[in-house]
Amino acid sequence: MEITARGLVTLLHGMVFGGFFLMAIYGLGLEACRSAFMKGSPARTERGYRMEHAYLTVMAGVGWIVVLSGAYIIYPWYRAVPPAGILGPSRYPQHLLMSSAATSGWHTLGMEWKEHIAWMAAISMTVVAYLSTMHGTAMEEHAQIRMAIRGFILTALLSAGIAGAFGAMLNKYAPIQGDPNILLMRVSK
Repeated sequence: MEITARGLVTLLHGMVFGGFFLMAIYGLGLEACRSAFMKGSPARTERGYRMEHAYLTVMAGVGWIVVLSGAYIIYPWYRAVPPAGILGPSRYPQHLLMSSAATSGWHTLGMEWKEHIAWMAAISMTVVAYLSTMHGTAMEEHAQIRMAIRGFILTALLSAGIAGAFGAMLNKYAPIQGDPNILLMRVSK
């Protein structure tokens, strides 16, 4: 069982960091909805506030890891231009997608949308972390702050979900390959 180094980085980007980020946003959204229907607000300790701020800060950080690794590591591999004389575009994902009318839409719609909407997820989570940290106790008194936070959580969830779905489908049709191979497990015959 082998995987290329670029395939491993892509896997870490999408499945590990991206998947964790998406699940964490989903959990945060469920908690925000649950708290909207509670009678009164439960009293939180100072430690509870610190843990919440740490969670939100880590979430925003993971969001930025996903977006920046995608934009500055994986995206250049995706956009690589084949050198002159290369006959097949299989090692150049953008050119592979653009080489067929059946798959060119994955680039023109999928990748173009993905590369822009992913930034919204990280920006929205940063706003949630900031508002929660700066206005933590005031949120109980101001419904507008709570609604704004719920809106940014929803924006982060939708944009991360769209970017993740397009990323998974793009990697299915045009995976980012490259040498060297990393041996994960030796299979004996």
